[in-house]
Amino acid sequence: MKRLEGTWLNSREEDSGDTLVYRPNTYHFPSARGRTGFAFKPYGRFEQFDIAPTDGLTGHPGTWVIDGSKLNKIRIHLDEGPEPDYDLEVVSLENKVLKLRKLPAGKP
Repeated sequence: MKRLEGTWLNSREEDSGDTLVYRPNTYHFPSARGRTGFAFKPYGRFEQFDIAPTDGLTGHPGTWVIDGSKLNKIRIHLDEGPEPDYDLEVVSLENKVLKLRKLPAGKP
């Protein structure tokens, strides 16, 4: 899924229920104290961005892979960090808007 590659930040103003909305980091977001997100990089490299204690962003490297049985499910593994592996379900990716649901790893 080459269209996933890039840096995405959470547009939390657009989140709805369990669906999280992400836009490219070049999007003109409203002012906010900080935005979490991630970067899908080539060759399965991944970086999760969390808000640092100083309100900046801190990165957590890892890997991503598309689940072979479901093309809309992505398995995330962080090399180290605040949380265990998890899965992302791609709800949609249209017009530079990525909508996801976050699932614990191994859940349908």
